[in-house]
Amino acid sequence: MPRVIITVPDSNPQPYRFKLDREVVNMGRGSDNDIVIDSGSVSGKHAEMHRVKGGYELRDLGSTNGIKLNDNRQQMIVLRSGMTAHLGDVSFEFTLSDDEQQTLKIEKPYEDLPSLKEEEPKKKSPRKEEKVPERISLRRPELSTHSDGAGFGMIILFMALAAIAFCIGLSIRHSKDTGESLLKGMVNKGDIREVVPTEEDPAE
Repeated sequence: MPRVIITVPDSNPQPYRFKLDREVVNMGRGSDNDIVIDSGSVSGKHAEMHRVKGGYELRDLGSTNGIKLNDNRQQMIVLRSGMTAHLGDVSFEFTLSDDEQQTLKIEKPYEDLPSLKEEEPKKKSPRKEEKVPERISLRRPELSTHSDGAGFGMIILFMALAAIAFCIGLSIRHSKDTGESLLKGMVNKGDIREVVPTEEDPAE
């Protein structure tokens, strides 16, 4: 049977025992509690000890001085065998027999076992490694920016070469048709335009 020892300052310790299947144990200064604690630091309805799957919990009921573990005030404390908590200034010792601890261990949810909790980080580590390709994909826009600039330069170069090739081809064709270079033909054509007005003078 779970054992609770209540020790009020300047008073003798008071032991209490409960059946393992007892769901709730009320504690406080009021006479209607399962454990009546005669101390000014304890509220009328101070705390409750709850039987939960795999163990016990000590829960504060909104008391003035609260419940504490290692001098730290808490709303709820998960009780372990051999643990000492405080209700106000009153000491609360919780003890389980070896058989009771074994029974509670069997009840404990599979996912709450300590061995499984230690393995959880190992299971998560591969997921972090899977995120590496995402970081590589973030650098792709930078590569595409450089490739776009190089592509634009190649287009300009291609257009310039095409224009040069066109001019060379036009010059060669003109040479074959007229027997003179395109540049010379352009110069001669300019000369004819200047001579035309002088040939029309006799007609007038």
